[in-house]
Amino acid sequence: MYRKNRLRKNEEFQIVFKQGTSVANRQFVIYYLEKEGQDAFRVGVSVSKKMGKAVTRNRLRRIIKEAIRLRADEIKPNVDFIVICRLPAVELGFHQFKESLYHCMRKARLFKGTKRGKNTS
Repeated sequence: MYRKNRLRKNEEFQIVFKQGTSVANRQFVIYYLEKEGQDAFRVGVSVSKKMGKAVTRNRLRRIIKEAIRLRADEIKPNVDFIVICRLPAVELGFHQFKESLYHCMRKARLFKGTKRGKNTS
C-alpha cells in the first residue's frame, strides 16, 4: 500500500475515532470519516494483542492490506478509515476474510458509486 494511503500518526487515528462513524460485523469494525478535498483514501489497520502472537497479528494486517489493495481503485478518494480486526477473523480463510471485510466496507459505503443515506444491505 502506498504511503499516501496510510494513516500513521496517533492524531490522525484519534480524529477518525472521535469525528467519524462506525460500522461493524462479527469480524471487523470500521471507523470512517469523509474529508472533502482529499485526493486519495487513507487507511489505518489495528489488530489487538488479544488476537494472538505477533506472527498471527502481522498475518491479519497483511491480509487486510492486500484485500484493500485489490479493490483500491474502487474506494472513494475522500475518506479516511480504520479497520479494527476482531477475534472471529482469525479462523477465516483468505476468501472468507476478504468477503467479510468487503461486506463491512459496503455497509460503510466506502466504495465509489454508493451514496450516503439509508443502508440497503
